[in-house]
Order: sequence, then structure tokens, then C-alpha cells
Amino acid sequence: MPGPRAFADDSLADDTRQRIVLVTGPSGAGRSTALHALEDLGYEIIDNLPLSLLPRLIDGPPLPRSLALGLDVRNRDFGTDALIEAIDRLAASPEIAEQVLYVDSGEDVLVRRYSETRRRHPLSPDGAALSGIRRERELLLPIRARADILIDSTEMTPHELRAEIEGWFAPEEGRTLNVTVHSFSYKRGLPRGVDIVLDCRFLRNPHWAPALRGLTGRDAAVDAHVAADPRFAPFYDQILGLVRLMLPACRDEGKSHLSIAFGCTGGQHRSVAVAERLAKTLAQDGWQVSKRHRELERRAETGELSQAAGLKRELDA
Repeated sequence: MPGPRAFADDSLADDTRQRIVLVTGPSGAGRSTALHALEDLGYEIIDNLPLSLLPRLIDGPPLPRSLALGLDVRNRDFGTDALIEAIDRLAASPEIAEQVLYVDSGEDVLVRRYSETRRRHPLSPDGAALSGIRRERELLLPIRARADILIDSTEMTPHELRAEIEGWFAPEEGRTLNVTVHSFSYKRGLPRGVDIVLDCRFLRNPHWAPALRGLTGRDAAVDAHVAADPRFAPFYDQILGLVRLMLPACRDEGKSHLSIAFGCTGGQHRSVAVAERLAKTLAQDGWQVSKRHRELERRAETGELSQAAGLKRELDA
């Protein structure tokens, strides 16, 4: 199989073969987002092409642009064996440079996405989404094993997924390094897929200040409280120096994404404050930065933070 960066490699700049990316993965994992990102990179997109029509497509004259084909269980004649045969046929053709891009996601995330959108799963139109998700993942398992590029979108926003696609497929001169800064609670475990994890639990905890307990690290008072800890400045300065050293090197090595996670006890105060500071500084340095506050996002969904803020306002009144 070709290497995972074959299409973006300078050695293929003069390659006259028809470039084809087969994009697949479980429903809800981000296949459509991946196709849209490839379209923005200049690929011609054909979604849900019946596999029976694929031979007619590839036997025709070469297209002037690279091609991305979206394939999933909704295809009219989809089948695991048929798709594997199609992959083998493309790989055997001397006139085609093919890759299989598989976008995956955790089962719990897929269930949540279907619940939020109230869509019916294509393999379980009249039942619970979970049964369809499990059936589809099992059906696609042999395809997953054949993937040249496997992207797990479990912890990714659509923006981060697009950035990951761009990192794999954008021309060399168009590549950028995207940085994601996370905050999280150690009580709920480490976030998935992060590159660097740093522990903030040694810093002064705003939880024990009644006036700050209901706030978050995004609030100026909490940020000031954390920054007042004598250990904060040397800690932050060394982290910033390390990250500033790493980022240009990661970019020069062709890395498309770097994720940095800060953890504390509850994921509400210290880790959020430090993550916010670092994200702001790196953005000022000119890097593309996104933020993920895992516990704040979870609590916002359940209304916990708004309830805490309301209670604080009542006490202050």
C-alpha cells in the first residue's frame, strides 16, 4: 500500500496517475466533513457512488483533478467483500494512485451524535441507534484494517477534523500546524489522542475560595488567583518556552496537529485558566489555535455551570 502521505509527497509532484481517495467510516464519524475538506483542497467529490459503477468510472479517461469517493453502508450495492475487491482493483491498476481514508469515532460519541440530531441510523431505521452503530462497525472492520490513513474523530471538533485532513492532503506549501489546547479533570481520565499532558494540581486551588467556587478559569478573578501562586510564573514560563521550541520543529517535520492538555482535580479552574493563557499567547504568536474545555462542555450540556452561576448571583444579592 502507498505510504500515508503519498499524495502530498513532493516525489509525486510529476505523477500522472489518476489520484483517488476512498473515504469511508461509520455513519456520524465525520465522513461528510472529510469530503468537504477534500473538496476545498481541489478534489472532485462523488458521494455514495454505487460500487457497480466504479469500474466504469476508473476505466474512463483520467479526470483533470484528484478524485474523492464517499462510500458507506447507504450505498445501494454496498458490501464488505465488494468494497475490498474495489480497493484491490484500484491498487492493482498502474494508472491509479489510490488511498483509503477511514474516519472513525468512539461508540459513545456516535450514540450521542445520533441522539442530538435525532437522525435514524441507516442500519437501524426503526430501532435504537446503538444496534445499528455496532452492526455497521462490525461490517466495516475489514475495511478499517485496509485503511492507509485512519483518523479518530472522537475528541475532534469539525474544525479540528478539517485541519487534520488538510495536514494529510494539502500541498506542501499549503500545510499548517494546528494547535489544540485542552483542559480536563483527572477524575474522568485523560483525554484521548493528546500529545502532551501537564498536571496543574500543584497550583493554588480556587475551589477553596467561596467567591470563586462557582466561576471557571475563564473568569478574570480565577485567572488572577491562579497566577498569584508563586509557583505559577516559573511553571508557565517553562511550558511556554518548551512549546515555542517544539512548534516550529513539529511544523518542519510535516506534523499537522499538536494537542496539549492541562489537567486539574475538577477541570473547572486551574487547568482552564492555564489552557486559556497558553492558547491566547500562542494565537498572538501567530499559530492557529483551538481550545477544548472538556468538563466545561460537559457541564454546559447538563446545565450544571449555569445553575452554579445562578446560585452565586443569588448569594451575592
